[in-house]
Amino acid sequence: MDYNYQSVKAHFISRFEKKPILVRSPGRINLIGEHTDYNGGFVMPAAIDKEIVFAIADSDDDTSQVVALNFDEAFEFDLRNPQPIDSPMWANYLLGVARQLVDSGFQLKPFVCVFGGSIPSGAGLSSSAALECGFACALQEINSLSITRSELARIAQWSEHNFVGVRCGIMDQFANMMGKRGNVLKLDCRSLAYDYHPLSLDDHSIVLFNTGVKHTLASSEYNTRRIECEEGVRILHLTNPLVTSLRDVTIQMLDRSDGVLPKIISQRCRYVVEEIERVQLASHDLQLGDIRAIGKRMFQTHAGLSNLYQVSCKELDFLVDMVRLNPQVLGARLMGGGFGGCTINIIERAAVDEIIENVSRAFKLKFNMDIDTYSIQITDGTSVIVE
Repeated sequence: MDYNYQSVKAHFISRFEKKPILVRSPGRINLIGEHTDYNGGFVMPAAIDKEIVFAIADSDDDTSQVVALNFDEAFEFDLRNPQPIDSPMWANYLLGVARQLVDSGFQLKPFVCVFGGSIPSGAGLSSSAALECGFACALQEINSLSITRSELARIAQWSEHNFVGVRCGIMDQFANMMGKRGNVLKLDCRSLAYDYHPLSLDDHSIVLFNTGVKHTLASSEYNTRRIECEEGVRILHLTNPLVTSLRDVTIQMLDRSDGVLPKIISQRCRYVVEEIERVQLASHDLQLGDIRAIGKRMFQTHAGLSNLYQVSCKELDFLVDMVRLNPQVLGARLMGGGFGGCTINIIERAAVDEIIENVSRAFKLKFNMDIDTYSIQITDGTSVIVE
């Protein structure tokens, strides 16, 4: 069941009998630039109209309580000393944020909080960053803290690294905090310099096909890919001292390193280096308004993710192959960490319904599974809801 801000507010008032502060925190798409953020590269994400809503207010006693409507679970904790817990697992996304704020010297008041939303879990839309950033913003509001939005993103990333155990890059949290309606971000993940590019889709729509699967490899292999990239940097640094991340590596360097880099490491590095360049080219495409060129680069990205980075799966490959030769689909690729979740597609608006019907039918025949589809809009980042 999905929850909007009115239903989250109603649940909060029914349970705690007081008026809350309301914060909305969106999911995100990434147009292009996958697995480049933790390699110091460029990404091109945007916040979307799938979101988590937090309702928060002061507690009547010394305990802090959080209620998760989508999970139908709740937990209490000591705000003076937040620590990771075994269950419920989702709580660790929030506890890590509280830990960072406490360790940074902020005085936090006990609180009560209810959250719920419409971001499908495991779809690659970064519900985790929405949890972290929305909660960070809610704590900032209720405690009147002075923290920049980029620092809130850093705090959220720290939580995922240290309390959840996923060594994610900064893209998800940054896009969540800095999203702008109708625009994609071009973010330099090394310097955090960014600019906005209006995304003029004209007669096209962004449609997500959700496989509904999340293979168990996802989290462990994500961390493994990061280790493999770091190993590539270590080896390349021996002969190229200026190389400190794959951002510093060129295709020519990789060509000269044949036989030096282990085959798997070379494949991982080649995908990332090529993808960093694709983001730069896509930025130029956007300036020209050339959506078809971006679509072609999306197909190239998927091929690299599937063959070189090896984070795809049969369900994702099937969805991309289904639309690859359709002239009404400009581009498609897996989105997110991989091993399940969504494909992102740019489709001619007049053909959306027919393509959704055809792809859904074929996927059902192939895997005996239904797929969820979402036509999404690009919206603003995390913010307080003003009624």
